[in-house]
Amino acid sequence: MRPWSPRQPRLWFNAMGDKAAPPRVRTITDLARLAGVSAGTVSRALAGNKLVNPETRARITDLARAHGFRPNQMASRLRTKRTATIGIVIPLGHERHQHISDPFFMTMLGQLADRITENGCDILLKRVIPEDPDWLSRICDSGMLDGVVLIGQSDQMAAIEAVAEHYLPLVAWGHWAPGQRHCAVGVDNRAGGRLAAEHVIARGARRLAFLGDVRGAEIAARYEGFAAGAAARGVPVTLLPAHLAADEIEADILRHADLIEGRFDAVLAASDMIAMCALRALADRGVLVPQAMAVMGFDDLPLATQTVPRLTTIRQDIARGAALIVDALFRRIAGDPAPAQVMMPELVARDSV
Repeated sequence: MRPWSPRQPRLWFNAMGDKAAPPRVRTITDLARLAGVSAGTVSRALAGNKLVNPETRARITDLARAHGFRPNQMASRLRTKRTATIGIVIPLGHERHQHISDPFFMTMLGQLADRITENGCDILLKRVIPEDPDWLSRICDSGMLDGVVLIGQSDQMAAIEAVAEHYLPLVAWGHWAPGQRHCAVGVDNRAGGRLAAEHVIARGARRLAFLGDVRGAEIAARYEGFAAGAAARGVPVTLLPAHLAADEIEADILRHADLIEGRFDAVLAASDMIAMCALRALADRGVLVPQAMAVMGFDDLPLATQTVPRLTTIRQDIARGAALIVDALFRRIAGDPAPAQVMMPELVARDSV
């Protein structure tokens, strides 16, 4: 008699000899009983383990498909002690009104999500307003995640450094400094600030302003680089505080009378979003850009090509940065302490300078 194949219809009968519905396959044990093998063999076969004979693996896979069986992912994760979930966390310590819909966050999230899911993991997204120093420790030690990516460090360097002492699979997008314990991937912000200063001064600007909030490490480094680059050429820089939160930027700009009245001849904004708001505020008041004032951003978001005039900016390669973050994260999940990565910024000259 030829053996039955799961690709062929099979009839089932009850103890009385009457036709009956096929048995329900709810567990690996049920499937193992049907296949005539051990539950361990079924588990290995469904995981694609090459230690299982190819014919046996194909037979078990066909049986699972024929009975609509789906392995219990939760049980599998308990056995392997892996959750197949990566946390993406946005800490907002000093910029509490920023939203996930911020164009920078959305650009970075898209790049990270593509790469993490390509590695077979799900994503848990969390926006955090830190209320105590243990906020990150609770996330990392929850047992719900295989690793954590931070988009930005905000003013939370101390909390991040504390967790990095005991939690290896943690990678941040942001600033890196010698002696820093946690792994960070980001651009050399000081170098970016210097590039901006050199560019505007080379075009004749002598009254410079920096528009941004320097409480976060990344923005502080951009300001320091801009001020240092200008000082090396004998040009002073005025710091004009401005938030990163979209619904606060315009009000901040309007408070700076020297800026909106055109008393500077060049301004470096801490982000493209701040620069875009500055362009609009200056246009509303008849200040011509770049004729009366040059405006530069920092990021090179896709929106930077849509402004009028098109925005000159310092580019940080977000796509490459996301790839480096995910590579470092999965190396760290595997136990390899991947190092920090610092990318060089690039000047993107358009029409606003």
